[in-house]
Amino acid sequence: MQYIGEIISLVVAFSWTITALFAEVGSKRLGSLQMNVIRMLLSLLMLGATLWWFTGSPYPLYADGQAWLWLSLSGFVGYLLGDYCLFNSYIWIGSRFGQLFMTLAPPTAALFGWILLGETLAWNALLGMLVTLTGIGISVLNKGTSNKLSLKLPLKGVLFGIGAGVGQGVGLVLSKVGMNYYEMSIPVGEEMVTDLLPFASTFIRAVTGAVGFLCLMGFQKQFHTLATSVRDFKGMNAAVWATITGPFIGVSLSLMAVQYTEAGIASTLMALTPVFIIWPAHFFFGQKVTFKEVIGACISVAGVSLFFI
Repeated sequence: MQYIGEIISLVVAFSWTITALFAEVGSKRLGSLQMNVIRMLLSLLMLGATLWWFTGSPYPLYADGQAWLWLSLSGFVGYLLGDYCLFNSYIWIGSRFGQLFMTLAPPTAALFGWILLGETLAWNALLGMLVTLTGIGISVLNKGTSNKLSLKLPLKGVLFGIGAGVGQGVGLVLSKVGMNYYEMSIPVGEEMVTDLLPFASTFIRAVTGAVGFLCLMGFQKQFHTLATSVRDFKGMNAAVWATITGPFIGVSLSLMAVQYTEAGIASTLMALTPVFIIWPAHFFFGQKVTFKEVIGACISVAGVSLFFI
């Protein structure tokens, strides 16, 4: 089918838009840590059931030590650090601005790909970084009474947003390494296992995320809060839908998209979430949206596209 990779990428962008909206609701009702624990455990159940249905095994087949190592590192950075920051940013600045900061992921991935993998950092990537940062700046900065630039958002929320974008970008680089090792370890002729590689890779990342969040919850002595969380129907409903559209469908399809089209095209289309989320955030949450914020979001996405010219 022609353009299947591009179609999947757009589905991912819509999926992440829905995820962000439900995650904002769930995080505000349950707490960001509780939301992440529930989401990771639910995603493991969904991914394990999918793998079992198609391969007969509820866990990833043929993944060697190198695949587990790199994908686990990716889960630690992308899920534990990145998603912890992302869900806290939803509480402090809302999902619309939280997703805006996620446009930092491609620049971060390009930078760390250059540092860790020796990938080329071309002029268009540097320009893309500048344009992306400019778009974010237009959206989150205001001129004060003395004509000095100042943040119009809480600093804590902005720092969480930056952490989320950076965590996602570094996690993407690490997952690329892990998936390469995993693909090499699959025996010839195991087409079904190869086709489900994105779901199996997401499963490994989710294992690390779940263990990490549970350890963090234990360290903060918050296990008792889970009993309260699971009795919150609206919060749990949001958590379930955030899981289905996030780690289960969104993340897995994002890894699948790059198998059917160029990574640059896929990444650019998947980065449209900050634009897609503007109207739903206004409609469902009553958030005031200014023309400057819309322009800033569009410029940030345009900056992402420059990475892949």
